[in-house]
Amino acid sequence: MAVECKTHYGLQVTLKVPVESAGERLDRFLAASLDLSRSQVSVRIDAGDVLVDGLKPNKAGLKLRGGELIEVTLPPPPPSKAIPEDLPLDVIFHDEHLIVVNKIADMVVHPSPGHDSGTLVNALLHHFGELAEYPDATEGLLRPGIVHRLDRGTSGLLVVARSDAARRGLSEQLSDRSMSRRYLALVHGRKIADTGSYDTLHGRHAKDRKRFSSRVEQGRQAITHWKVLGRTSGFALVECRLQTGRTHQIRVHFSDHGHPVVSDSAYGGVRLVRGPGSREIKAMTHQALHAFRLQFTHPISGEVVQFEAPPPPEFEAVLESLFEDWRTLV
Repeated sequence: MAVECKTHYGLQVTLKVPVESAGERLDRFLAASLDLSRSQVSVRIDAGDVLVDGLKPNKAGLKLRGGELIEVTLPPPPPSKAIPEDLPLDVIFHDEHLIVVNKIADMVVHPSPGHDSGTLVNALLHHFGELAEYPDATEGLLRPGIVHRLDRGTSGLLVVARSDAARRGLSEQLSDRSMSRRYLALVHGRKIADTGSYDTLHGRHAKDRKRFSSRVEQGRQAITHWKVLGRTSGFALVECRLQTGRTHQIRVHFSDHGHPVVSDSAYGGVRLVRGPGSREIKAMTHQALHAFRLQFTHPISGEVVQFEAPPPPEFEAVLESLFEDWRTLV
């Protein structure tokens, strides 16, 4: 069952437990509903920030009956501690309100545990100074300028807010799904329909909390539309359009439907390949997924703007080895 709920840090969130969730653990229900980890939920329960029918639960594993009213108080996010770093950036466009960058695949978007430096945010702060801070619902932190993200290992276009007005406008476009984000993905298996959509639930993997899955009983709705641009022996080049933007969404959808993204080590995309492209694919250090086109309405001028960026050299080399002229397909 899909539970639609936006996580607003510093506010109180109220959820009514559907009858279909009877017997589910409290922490699992809240983790899926609020897009938090179970450990984050447990911290809030231990801090007394969770009430079930007005009472503090005595444990995170409380079994729900269905019909309960759950109130969760989320603390204000701490400010970002990112520091400016002189790192190279591929800036496609910038003005006083926003920046469009072509992120390299190996760069993490923002600081996180294990990635305190070397991120896109560190580079942006060096090159552009102060950015509009935005509450990150997943981590509970203020992220300078970050409105949407790309996974580590995924390259391509991102728009970053420099002003609060731009942040609000861009966030609204993400929310109402008027911002268009298109990706190129090379996936395993040529026997995939010409066009289609994956409309599934999306939640954390039951056994690996660093991964996500569409095979969950409860989670948030995830919708990916795709069309095949070209086929070759054992592979298909697809254009993906996101209707929602869940973590690892494209990678999860194609993997769970038997067509993992090539070279995606987390979702079954690293396979023994023989024949054309085998040498180039073996040289890939990241998944074959690239955000190549981004379109939105400039939040200040009102102008509809569109940007494109070619795949990085490693990905291009793979495409050139598999397709006679892949550029004519896009």
